[in-house]
Amino acid sequence: MRKTTRLKQLFAAPEIVVMPGVHDALGARLAAAAGFAAVTAGGYGATATLLGRPDSSQLSLTELAHMYSCLCDATDLPLLADADTGFGNVTNVARAVELYEKAGVAGLFIEDQVFPKRCGHMAGKAVIPAAEWLAKIKAALDARRDPDLVIMARTDALAVNGVDDAILRAQLAREAGADALFVEAPTNVDEMRRICREVPGPCLANNVETGLSPLLPAARLQEIGYAAVVFPVAATYAVAFALRELFATLARTGSTAESLPQLVGFDEFNALVGLPAQREREAALQDFADRLVAGHGSR
Repeated sequence: MRKTTRLKQLFAAPEIVVMPGVHDALGARLAAAAGFAAVTAGGYGATATLLGRPDSSQLSLTELAHMYSCLCDATDLPLLADADTGFGNVTNVARAVELYEKAGVAGLFIEDQVFPKRCGHMAGKAVIPAAEWLAKIKAALDARRDPDLVIMARTDALAVNGVDDAILRAQLAREAGADALFVEAPTNVDEMRRICREVPGPCLANNVETGLSPLLPAARLQEIGYAAVVFPVAATYAVAFALRELFATLARTGSTAESLPQLVGFDEFNALVGLPAQREREAALQDFADRLVAGHGSR
């Protein structure tokens, strides 16, 4: 089954799909090993890990497409990608869909923020007119070659214009053909319930730790009405915390010995990244070549 088809099915399933955020290929492999059905990767973690900078439209389309290609090559899980504001107008949106499809993503979302955008839980956001955003959503739908590629419409209008406008925008995006809807940064459960009740399509919840929205478990979000929930920045925060502790210990003691209980071992890590299977393939290919040469020499 194609990854796109699988993601579409997960969004349509009765049970909420939980997608951890990953920002590198190693994280994608770890998420698969943990048993998740799908993953996401957003601009927040990508900008932090690739540039060490804030999420503010600093990565280009080609940089993100290359990153997504690496992530998709690392796992068989379907991946929901972040297409930010579409990297320009409707023509740029079509180009983004083309490159993201080539990278292997199973879905992507396009938001209605003014470029350069900000993280959805940061202050000072602004949104473009609804019609301009809807044209981008339609451009994405028209550009996809795989009809099962999930095109998600994200609106940040709640923090700018209020929940009424955010819901209206999501309704219009669904009418335009969006497969799934993402109303960013509701601040309470009542807003969440209203969004899921009034938006006619699969809705996504965004769990950003210490962000604007309540941090609710997946079962509660499913009860509210969400079809999917992402945890886009938790892995990035966890890595930042772990590295800060590790480097502090190394600077203080001149050794990593105290940190060994928090580190994956050498052999365990090699197994995690697939070294034993790689060595088996190499040996099998060499054996094949040796037998071919030996057989030729005996003729």
